[in-house]
Amino acid sequence: MFWSSAIAMKKVAINQSNYLTWKGYFDIIHDVDFFVFYDDVQFTKNDWRHRNYLKGAAGPQWVSVPAGDDISRRICDVELKSSHWQGKHWKTISHLYGKAPHFGLYKAFLEHVYMERKWEKLSELNQFLIKEIAVRFLGIKTTFLQSSDFPRQGKKQEAVLSLLDTLEADLYVSGPAAQDYIEPERFDEHKIKLVWKNYAGYPEYPQFHPPFEHKVSILDLLFHVGADAPYYIWGWRDVKK
Repeated sequence: MFWSSAIAMKKVAINQSNYLTWKGYFDIIHDVDFFVFYDDVQFTKNDWRHRNYLKGAAGPQWVSVPAGDDISRRICDVELKSSHWQGKHWKTISHLYGKAPHFGLYKAFLEHVYMERKWEKLSELNQFLIKEIAVRFLGIKTTFLQSSDFPRQGKKQEAVLSLLDTLEADLYVSGPAAQDYIEPERFDEHKIKLVWKNYAGYPEYPQFHPPFEHKVSILDLLFHVGADAPYYIWGWRDVKK
């Protein structure tokens, strides 16, 4: 049996890996016991898989990993043909946030990511950043899994349900965008509680270049508040109770 009987409810989330993803992604990871990287599905170009927002004087600006134009690939198969973008991204991050109060806490880590490592696969880069930030800097205890390690059947909703059945999940946390294709009654049939993640209510923090913007990379939050970042992602809810 995959799950310990000592825990009453097994909470699972499933999502594709994103590049320098925002705080809401880590909020979902914190909500669950197991987070499954769903990277053996089709890559979508000009999406969060290979780009995200940083905050500049003119507002949010994209940083994008060049991943090619071929969309007939799985995310896990996307190769990064060149490493020239790595130095450019580090230069951009340093320029935008070098004077942020807590930039120094993460400088060595990011220098390792951009200046010392060479990334051959997009999925490898994304997952490394997500797991390191989650565990090392946010203190999240969630276990990370790969969807490719487990059998599943069907597509979209049916593939998700098949994977959840394999993992013996009791509760599934989904981002609100999935409401376009998820049918809640199908989860009822599988005896899996479906929870829609609510991103409303995140408190603002001291951020360069007002007005405040929530839809930026987790780096923005880390650089501005440092070790207090968990409060601004999920801790504030406990204070409100």
